[in-house]
Amino acid sequence: MPDPLTFDYVVVGGGTAGAALAARLAEGSNRTICLLEAGGKDNHPFIKVPAGVAAAIGTKKLNWRFETVPQPGMNGRRIGVPRGRVLGGSGSINGMVYFRGHPTDFDDWSDNGAPGWSYAEVLPYFTRSENNADFPASVFHGKGGPIGVSYVRNPNRLNYEFQEALGSMQYRFCPDFNGANSEGYGFRQGLIRGGIRESTARSMLAPAAKRPNLHVLTDAWAARILMDGRRAIGIELVDGRRVMARGEVILSAGTVQSPQLMLLSGIGPGAHLQDMGIGVAHDLPGVGRNYHDHVASPLHMETDVATSYGVSWKALPRGMWNVLQYLFARKGPFAGNVFESVAFLRTDPSLDRPDVQFVFQPAKRLTTKLPLPVGHGYALSPVALYPKSRGTLTLASPDPRAAPLIDPQLLSVASDIDPLVRALKIARRVFATPSFAHYHGVEVAPGPAVTADADLENYIRNTGYTVHHPVSTCRMGLDDQAVTDPHTLKVHGIEGLRVADASVFPSIVGGNTNAPTVMVAERAADFILGRPALPAAVLPPESVARKKAA
Repeated sequence: MPDPLTFDYVVVGGGTAGAALAARLAEGSNRTICLLEAGGKDNHPFIKVPAGVAAAIGTKKLNWRFETVPQPGMNGRRIGVPRGRVLGGSGSINGMVYFRGHPTDFDDWSDNGAPGWSYAEVLPYFTRSENNADFPASVFHGKGGPIGVSYVRNPNRLNYEFQEALGSMQYRFCPDFNGANSEGYGFRQGLIRGGIRESTARSMLAPAAKRPNLHVLTDAWAARILMDGRRAIGIELVDGRRVMARGEVILSAGTVQSPQLMLLSGIGPGAHLQDMGIGVAHDLPGVGRNYHDHVASPLHMETDVATSYGVSWKALPRGMWNVLQYLFARKGPFAGNVFESVAFLRTDPSLDRPDVQFVFQPAKRLTTKLPLPVGHGYALSPVALYPKSRGTLTLASPDPRAAPLIDPQLLSVASDIDPLVRALKIARRVFATPSFAHYHGVEVAPGPAVTADADLENYIRNTGYTVHHPVSTCRMGLDDQAVTDPHTLKVHGIEGLRVADASVFPSIVGGNTNAPTVMVAERAADFILGRPALPAAVLPPESVARKKAA
């Protein structure tokens, strides 16, 4: 066996967090970094073309294709858990949405055991990585960061009907979902630059990889953390190679695989490790606990009007033009992510923030294996933002090649389904407004006969899914169930080991998780390098986070 490679820092996982973190660590020439990624390079065309989201997720070589154990709350179904197996990770196959979460989500983090992670304290780490094409530099937006953020140009016309409909229902327009208050409806920004997907692998890692102190190793599947007593000293790969760390090992393998790797290495609940025949290096009960995700359930409409995205004879001339637009100018529908409009609304007026994200899709649902829908339609997918249900991630086997057991216990808390029931009723009202009348849309799911709450609940349990935002399996905090220290992201009780990805979230944010994951990586870089925290943002009076603090 060849001698092990040795570096100052070994980062496990070349996804959203790992790519960003490795790039930041490599900015100093006095240290060496090795980034390990189990997948390959991010050069597949389905990754680069923004409209190829469904095709990217459906490509086996790009996706770990995990799934849950049967979920009683989803009528016994197994629910897919797509995770990117490629440089860029899930950021190379996701919907490219740039949204941070509701500002007060981070104040909740700080109030509930993660001091230092309030909105004012994390906002500068969001803006540090941001290069926003549509907003000037401000307390809410960055202009010179590495990650390109912009609105989709020339969105589908159906988006305007959607927004007009919500305005007629007296909901507020939101000019900037990452501004002072994210409640309302409007266009949302995406991680797209020059008509190509913008992942941290592209925007941060690719330039950093040109530096001699950063070594990116693809097709490098981590099997376990190498330990010297209670200190992490390196990583063993499934093929037997070893990569050693003089300084630290940082896990950025994500909510599924960061805890899996810890468990395989003897760090986690002692009884479970013993059941698996794994020696207990450190009994840390919170590893793999607190797993949760957003559940969604869609309302689908079909129409004969060919305004929406889709393949049909009516739309053939337009479709051919759209292909040429993209091939020669990187413009048109193929340069967008399909999901151009969104609304964050309170389905219960008594709530202090939106509890549902309404994702508008100006396209019919996919009914074939093609990456584009055949025919025309539109849909609204309500996403319940603050689930109370909590589940687990455990090992199915001590074999690192075996997929772990993912049991989020979706909708196991009875009240978790209530926002979705209310939201489906709101979605029907949206599509019943005069704004959509000329489309003569027909509801195909759940169907006009499904009206009673009990029937809507059954529809949700039969057809609902998660929107691929798993979090919190290595939750940061100071209590005895926490896995990582909020002041450092170090694993409690282990030297030389940190975690930096969405698994450290204390709780899920009220929206998409990609941008907050980059923020965690940015903070982790400062922790590791011993740099002082960026000054907390001074929030304007209209910020909902400031109002909460007051």
